[in-house]
Amino acid sequence: MNNSDLADRVSEAHDLSKADARKLIDAVFAAITEAAAAGDEVSLNGFGKFKVKESAAREGRNPGTGEAIQIAASKKLAFTPAKAVKDRLNG
Repeated sequence: MNNSDLADRVSEAHDLSKADARKLIDAVFAAITEAAAAGDEVSLNGFGKFKVKESAAREGRNPGTGEAIQIAASKKLAFTPAKAVKDRLNG
């Protein structure tokens, strides 16, 4: 499923135009992105949590040459599903 498919489902479920549904979906993703960029945790009841995790700098290997390389520290957005989502996925 991509953004367009999601917008189609939202527009059908809530009697909206596809353009309005797409704007709503884009606004939700933008709000989640802004909160994550600010370092905030986004918790959506019944769905899950988005949390920023920091990955420390480390040494790695170039798979082609085996040469040691330095991997820079970075931030990652992690998602932890809620219990209801896990239960739905597993039966």
